[in-house]
Amino acid sequence: MPQPLQPLQPVGPSDASLSPRFVGIATFARLPRLEDVGHADIVVVGVPFDSGVSYRPGARFGPAHVREASRLLRPYNPVQDVEPFNAQQVVDAGDIVANPFDIDEAVTQIEVAARHLGQNDTRLVTIGGDHTIALPLLRAVAAKHGPVAVLHFDAHLDTWDTYFGAPITHGTPFRRASEEGLIDLTASLHIGIRGPLYSSDDLTDDARLGFAIIAGHELETEGVTRVIERMLARLGDRPVYVSVDIDVLDPAHAPGTGTPEAGGLTSRELLAIIRALRSVNLVGADVVEVAPAYDHAQITAVAASHVAYELISAMTPRAARA
Repeated sequence: MPQPLQPLQPVGPSDASLSPRFVGIATFARLPRLEDVGHADIVVVGVPFDSGVSYRPGARFGPAHVREASRLLRPYNPVQDVEPFNAQQVVDAGDIVANPFDIDEAVTQIEVAARHLGQNDTRLVTIGGDHTIALPLLRAVAAKHGPVAVLHFDAHLDTWDTYFGAPITHGTPFRRASEEGLIDLTASLHIGIRGPLYSSDDLTDDARLGFAIIAGHELETEGVTRVIERMLARLGDRPVYVSVDIDVLDPAHAPGTGTPEAGGLTSRELLAIIRALRSVNLVGADVVEVAPAYDHAQITAVAASHVAYELISAMTPRAARA
């Protein structure tokens, strides 16, 4: 009697004891490419686009920079007690092509590609690129799940209206997303906001658009544990999309970014908060605004690669944890 087919084991990273980490093409965490596996539960994909920046350019080189730094990631996550690459098929899908001379066309290209890569139950962890890319990524996610709770780590609100009359830039994606009905107005949250604003109206507008705020200085006064409690209470049981602008970190921990602000989170604080998302229904994520021209010794890229790793770990099925 023929035996039933057994499910294939996920293909994981290259074995560092057989192939040195500095050898070969730099996929994220040395994972297999999508074309070599064919199926994926989680797709890591780059979007090398930075035509929406308002200050220092260079985030278009972020995906390659983060992939290089991710060579040191290992298969077992001891803090979350999970093997994220063994419990699910995680792959690197390369980069999405986005027109660097036409923001509107680029946004369309990103959305189309994200919808294609995110078919069925596949979830995307996207490496930017500037924060403009969050808008088309949210369009793709909301097409599957409806309005999602956006958990936004950033020094800046990114809910401004326009820059020089342009409605789609790295400072406007969450305003457009709110106006388009892509986000859950009762459950979305910024963490790490700090620095000067244009006026107090920025905060009024932000609240109207559906966001609560845990500001950067509250990490110091309340501590990580209380911030996690507030975050989880806000998110509830909604589908959650996480967007991490690496400038949420203090410039001491992430100098390689386009619009740095003093007084940010440490990398340890950020990773601790993200690890708490393992109990949340994560439907997608991005890590953006890594600009290698301003980085030193891969400080920013190392932080960003670990953020992506912790997000993938948090997406691991609960049954695999048990």
